[in-house]
Amino acid sequence: MRRILQNSMKHFNYIFTGSGLAALMTVYKMAQSGAFKDKTILLLDEPETSGRTGEANSKKTNDRTWCFWNIQKGIWEPAISKKWDSALFANADFKRDLDLQPYQYNMVQGLDFYNQVFEFILNEKNINYVNQKVTDINELENHVFVATETDSYTCDTVFNSIYNKAEVENQTKYPVLQQHFIGWFIKSKEAVFNPDQATFMDFSVEQKGNTRFMYVLPTSTTEALLEYTLFSHDLLAKEEYEQEIEKYIRKLGIHNFEIIEKEQGSIPMTCYPFWKKTTKRVLNIGTAGGWTKASTGYTFKNSDKKSSQLVAFLQEEKDLRQFHTKTKFWFYDLLLLDILDRHNELGASIFSSMFKRGNPTLIFKFLDEETSYLEDLQVILKCPKTLFIKALVRSIRYL
Repeated sequence: MRRILQNSMKHFNYIFTGSGLAALMTVYKMAQSGAFKDKTILLLDEPETSGRTGEANSKKTNDRTWCFWNIQKGIWEPAISKKWDSALFANADFKRDLDLQPYQYNMVQGLDFYNQVFEFILNEKNINYVNQKVTDINELENHVFVATETDSYTCDTVFNSIYNKAEVENQTKYPVLQQHFIGWFIKSKEAVFNPDQATFMDFSVEQKGNTRFMYVLPTSTTEALLEYTLFSHDLLAKEEYEQEIEKYIRKLGIHNFEIIEKEQGSIPMTCYPFWKKTTKRVLNIGTAGGWTKASTGYTFKNSDKKSSQLVAFLQEEKDLRQFHTKTKFWFYDLLLLDILDRHNELGASIFSSMFKRGNPTLIFKFLDEETSYLEDLQVILKCPKTLFIKALVRSIRYL
């Protein structure tokens, strides 16, 4: 059972406004570290529309799927439901099998992740979790005031993961795209899937002036999650995603199948400088803090790294405004987004040029932001040079 807290104006050391991936990872690691047992922590999560305010009714459904690659087993091993040593990259002209070793591609289903986190943190007496919608965050000189639809709280520090979509999309300096998708987890009568290989990107689908691909995660010869994904500005009508998924399923030779689950999402892809909003007592995390990998929309691995950095940072008791460090990878992501912002139809050719001749292990290391400058060049030089040189010239306006 999750602990329900109802106590107006109670004070906490830390309040997390929003309880998505980044918040749950951070709280889990804070609890695991043992360094915060004398600190009180409150997680505020917006209730589902069907539930009653204050009732712990969220994080009980398999609402999303995350994937990440790694070399060694980590703390999320209990939540991993499937691993692949091989991946497929394809477009209309070629297919390439990618040997990922020493990496493995891992799938984490939302419910497994939630269960791992909550089974641990809700046994911690200093951690409280409630379903209440946050309506106000007001930073004062010595504390932060947080209001919900039913209660009010104060705290020393707020970690906010409630994304301000309007703030990011209404500015014009930094490009903003969306990684948007609908996915079907299906079970077919025909055994067509290779459960030993994930389809990382299949650009053989019609591009229609955008960057569009299919993403396939097979869990058996007859079961897989298929996602129709775009990196573009505008979302589609639900029917268009689903028509393309069905078309792809037919192309695989499947005629008899049932849909077990559906999922959908839209993840902002931007190099907008979220860190400039950090104050003495309020730090934006997750998507709201720029923790999503801007060039790919990948969230799990970046949030895993950032949450570990944040937990270590908090133990040093530094000013929150010192937390963010801008790296060369922010700039690399910016160049790609600048190109896709202007020429969204070129995504397939850019990713294809990288994966057709590039070393898969090095590419994954690059996307993990762990490469040296020499290794960066080995990846970047596989991409269309003229496009990136022009983007480099334009980049002066971002500095």
